[in-house]
Amino acid sequence: MKLIIAGVLAALCIATSAFGTHEHDKVVCYWNATSFEREGPAKFQIDDIRPAFSLCTHIVYASARINAETQEVVSGNPHLDTGAGYAFYRLINQMKRIPDGPKVLISIGGNDDPYEETHKYLTLTETNEARAKFVNSIERLLNDYEFDGVDLAWQFPEVKVKKNRGAIGSFFHGVKNLFGYGKFKDTKEVEHRDGFTILVRDLKNRLRTRGKLLTLTVLPHVNSSVYYDVRSLIPNLDAVHLFAFDQKTPTRNPKEADYPAPIYGSFGRVADDNVDASVRYWLEHGAPGPKVVVGIPAFARTWKLTADSQISGVPPIDVDGPGLEGPHTQTPGLLSYTEVCTRLTESAVGRLRRVNDPSKKYGSYGYQAYNEQTGADGIWVGFEDPDTAGNKATYAKSKGLGGVAVYDLSLDDFRGICSGDKFPIVRGAKLKL
Repeated sequence: MKLIIAGVLAALCIATSAFGTHEHDKVVCYWNATSFEREGPAKFQIDDIRPAFSLCTHIVYASARINAETQEVVSGNPHLDTGAGYAFYRLINQMKRIPDGPKVLISIGGNDDPYEETHKYLTLTETNEARAKFVNSIERLLNDYEFDGVDLAWQFPEVKVKKNRGAIGSFFHGVKNLFGYGKFKDTKEVEHRDGFTILVRDLKNRLRTRGKLLTLTVLPHVNSSVYYDVRSLIPNLDAVHLFAFDQKTPTRNPKEADYPAPIYGSFGRVADDNVDASVRYWLEHGAPGPKVVVGIPAFARTWKLTADSQISGVPPIDVDGPGLEGPHTQTPGLLSYTEVCTRLTESAVGRLRRVNDPSKKYGSYGYQAYNEQTGADGIWVGFEDPDTAGNKATYAKSKGLGGVAVYDLSLDDFRGICSGDKFPIVRGAKLKL
């Protein structure tokens, strides 16, 4: 009997150590490791992550992938991740060994796979054999590296087409179209939903014995009502990160610029394209508040303003495709926060006129109008800043949620160029929790 009690107490100690005490103040920070491959000031070195260790309760390393032939998890970028290259898997887990350091999880999926390979996220859920291969490969990964848990950023397709919504573009890179603009019809939706539920249960059972975390990232525009059986999933998840942003993107909405990450909906827009609708869905279907985490983008979405664009009034605005790429991120339709904030100052070249949101419901935006004299296109930018990130954190706190999740550290002002403080969006959110 004493041995049994001792075993139970030991298991509880492991669980407490792994899960921590961050019931309502989680600050989950994603790190896209491929940001190391950017050139110039946007290049994110592994040492650049150190200042975030005092801000983030959890760091999610993005991202590993699935081998379609073996159904096993594999490195997304072996030349960065493993000992064959820069060994970031090992280095990040060595760096976390500081007092009160963050937990580090490995993310799997995250829309990093091209469209022609995304079927594997469905077929893997279909059989016990495939699910077992996946779970066993996770265990081998954790044997080799000291990750504190696993995040499933499962690349389910969008299957319910709505007004002004196509399929999700490549989330990590912002430019690829993954799911064919909603044309995909999953004839085995129920089987895939139930198979994913079993996968999560089996994986959690394996991780629980090791005191490891299991979280779920709900990617933008993945239909929770189709693929997630919330009541069955939630007992086996430590947190759910709701990426309720990218509601409008220049890829899916090339003719209409609008707030990309509003907290609340408004007249004339798709009813559930906002943070509050996503949160309410999970709460109403059985998720406890402390397990629900609100996603915040550190990047901005941009559109091109032309002679036909009317910039007066509030969005949506008539536009013509993605805005010009930034000097650092080099991606049309996307700017890092650093690229935005440096254009908000009075003396900036290509200055953006900022429009705040006193209602704290929708977000800020900025614009540079079309130049009638030179014919130069303008730009419309929907972005987060420390204040709007703080508004989302305040929302999470008021609802009794688990905290916030920022995507990603490399797109925040990690050099402290704008205000002198590194990672100002992460700081702005943390301050309000």
